[in-house]
Amino acid sequence: MAQTQRVAVLGLGGMGQPMAANLIRAGLPTVVWNRRPGPARLLGEQGAEVADSPADAVRGADVVITMVTNGDAVRSIAIDQGMLAAMAEGAIWAQMSTIGVSDTGRIAGLAREQRPDVILLDAPVAGSRGPAERRQLVVLASGPEQARGRIAPVFDALGQRTVWAGPVGAGSRLKLVNNMLLAFLAEGIAEAMALGHSLGLDRATVLGALQGSPLVSPWAAEKLERIGRDEYSAQYSLSLGLKDVNLALYEVDIDRFPVANSLAAQWQRAVEHGLGDEDVTVLARALQH
Repeated sequence: MAQTQRVAVLGLGGMGQPMAANLIRAGLPTVVWNRRPGPARLLGEQGAEVADSPADAVRGADVVITMVTNGDAVRSIAIDQGMLAAMAEGAIWAQMSTIGVSDTGRIAGLAREQRPDVILLDAPVAGSRGPAERRQLVVLASGPEQARGRIAPVFDALGQRTVWAGPVGAGSRLKLVNNMLLAFLAEGIAEAMALGHSLGLDRATVLGALQGSPLVSPWAAEKLERIGRDEYSAQYSLSLGLKDVNLALYEVDIDRFPVANSLAAQWQRAVEHGLGDEDVTVLARALQH
């Protein structure tokens, strides 16, 4: 079954590139496209077919994955660059970018209007670049039940498990819940480390006390280890984290979420100070200065 699934991956950034590499390792025929050709060429060396355009990438594909930055990029690829029009009848479009609830609804409407014969799945993932490389993502999927069996070999190649949340749109809602918790965890780590610094504690002592604590998840433990090495290259960048928090706040009464609103304002200031391309853990460094 898995060998017969031809998959097109559009968008080869921090998440799309390792996801496509895992599809290749799983033995799935994979075609890739990226706005900048470098990442696509690297995957071509690993066995992927490299396409010149989104439309070329999806012709003949059983499954199409979009993994880009925001809703505008999804629309550009799907409509302006011809992806949706070029998809085969009955193909599955797994929209895995984190674009929020409203943009997901707009994309779903476009798909219904222009290609009712294409099956849209709303399937963002929980996890950053490291888990993506290790095939430890959790796929937060939503969409028609009849597509689940067909998409299973693809999602199994990308992550450790798939959570089916309901109709299209539920996956994006669940992703915002997941990323709000992630934002608070990142902020908690940063503020705990900054507090230790302000109290005159040696950083290695604080890290040693936190590592192995029942309060520290494997994700947080990895972040603490990177802080210990002063390693802030982006696995989940601060600017993307801020985008996801704002996507959640856009959908609710922000007066009911004052802490999240305060966090967004603090992260916005950090981005404006040039830290947006660093990992969210860079806040631990910023708060100490």
